[in-house]
Amino acid sequence: MFPLSDRAKASLNQGAAFAKWLVYSCLVGVIVGLVGVAFHLGIDLAAELRLEHPWIIWFLPLGGAAIVLLYRACGMEKDRGTNLVLVAVRDAERLKLRTAPLIFLSTILTHLVGGSAGREGAALQLGGSLSAHIGKKLHLDEKDERIIVMCGMAAAFSALFGTPLTAALFAMEVVTVGRMYYAALVPCLLSSITALLTAQGFELHSLVGYPVPDALPPTPPLILQAAVLGVLCAILSILFCVVTHAAPKLYAKYLPDPVLRGLAGGALVLGLTWLVGSQTYNGAGDPVIRQLLAGETIPLAFALKILFTALTLGAGFRGGEIVPVLFTGCAFGTWMGPILGLPHAFSGALGMAATFCGATNCPLSSILLAFELFGGTGLPLYALCCGVSFMLSGYYGLYSEQKIIYSKFKPEWVDKKAK
Repeated sequence: MFPLSDRAKASLNQGAAFAKWLVYSCLVGVIVGLVGVAFHLGIDLAAELRLEHPWIIWFLPLGGAAIVLLYRACGMEKDRGTNLVLVAVRDAERLKLRTAPLIFLSTILTHLVGGSAGREGAALQLGGSLSAHIGKKLHLDEKDERIIVMCGMAAAFSALFGTPLTAALFAMEVVTVGRMYYAALVPCLLSSITALLTAQGFELHSLVGYPVPDALPPTPPLILQAAVLGVLCAILSILFCVVTHAAPKLYAKYLPDPVLRGLAGGALVLGLTWLVGSQTYNGAGDPVIRQLLAGETIPLAFALKILFTALTLGAGFRGGEIVPVLFTGCAFGTWMGPILGLPHAFSGALGMAATFCGATNCPLSSILLAFELFGGTGLPLYALCCGVSFMLSGYYGLYSEQKIIYSKFKPEWVDKKAK
């Protein structure tokens, strides 16, 4: 037999790596996709029960205390949530399997009693911990474990939100802004698409996206208006991050006991709900987003959603921040956009994408999110609005373990953690 050349050996190794990730990625997509379906259905059921029986919201204080006690009983009282998943990808820190059932149950409970939280941030923890356990069982090395955790993040995001391209890129982009692990591109895409197909097998995401009938292609006036809205969304995203990061510190300062924080936080959200007179700001808020895009305007709704979300998550309730960010951006956009001269629904969609971008520091994911949620009409304006928001949102972000390694103004290394 003739010895193989170095080039032939490299080709065989590449082929073997591709085949390996083809199997592993689809495996993660199916497993995490099935859990994601159960998670999606559980949250929907919890939200429906609360809408059918509004008195359930009176259990908010008990719900907050119960979640804290649940994490304490499982030895996870100091759990860092999504931040730990980011560290697992960047620094190969171990994720505990118990994270998955804990975030699963506690997020559903948060939605049941009316806490203001989303589901996609929780999905990152769910998918990350499950895929990390799969990687451990497969005896993957440290570098491959990072990729499989990203696969789990992408799969869970896709199964819950129905946006496979955004999910795959977000899992790669959110960890370290300015540097992506391109080796994870195909595995993340395969996991994301497989998870979406799994969810669609259970008749989820048959209709994905939001109707934006008044989206427009770029013109000189619209370019200026979209850029101005991007500036304002950058400020809004900073406000969202500052308030949500300040809330747990204030709770800890005045209420050192985590159980009391859960009780007090639930009572505060309950009191605010009573003052508002409706449950508009409880839960994730997807129905309200659709009402806003359909033509409704609620002045200062963005400020109330920030307050509700900060009080909820800061007290120890569990869930995600992404849908509340989208709610905040949509409410702000539909209020401010028409003042700037933008069409109502289009300005709400621009506000959603740009605020998401400023809060997550993920411009490419935000542009793909706009495409998958709103369609291709006006995509250059979505991209511009997102780009301006990204550039001017500074080094603030939803996740304190996120690293921004390149300046947003110059091609130079800064290596800062998000504030």
